[in-house]
Amino acid sequence: QVQLGESGGGLVQPGGSLRLSCAASGSIGSHYVMGWYRQTPTTESELVAMMSDSGSTHYGSRLRSRFTMSRDNSKNTVYLQMNNLEPGDSAIYFCFFDPSDGSRWIWGQGTQVVIPS
Repeated sequence: QVQLGESGGGLVQPGGSLRLSCAASGSIGSHYVMGWYRQTPTTESELVAMMSDSGSTHYGSRLRSRFTMSRDNSKNTVYLQMNNLEPGDSAIYFCFFDPSDGSRWIWGQGTQVVIPS
C-alpha cells in the first residue's frame, strides 16, 4: 500500500509563487504516475500536472507556462512549482499516485492554495 504526504499550500498574493510537495511511501513499485488535480466547490476536478516514473510530464491546459513539476527519486517525492499565481488558481490541490497496473489510485489529503483577488 502506498501512502502520500502533501505539503506546501498556503496564501500568497497574485503574482507570487508556491511549491507543493508530495512524498510517496510504501510499496511504490517501478512503474507509476504521480501528479496533482485541483478542485474548488464550484468547478470540476482539473488536472494540474503529472509525471511518470520515466520523467514524462504532462500539464493541464493553460498551466504549462506557469507551473513546473519535478521530482527527487531519492526521496520518492514530486514537486509542483507554481509561479505567477492568479486568483483562478485558488483551489484544493490533491496529489495522486497511479500504480499503472489497473489498481486504484491513491490520493493525498489535499492542500489548499489561496490567491486573493
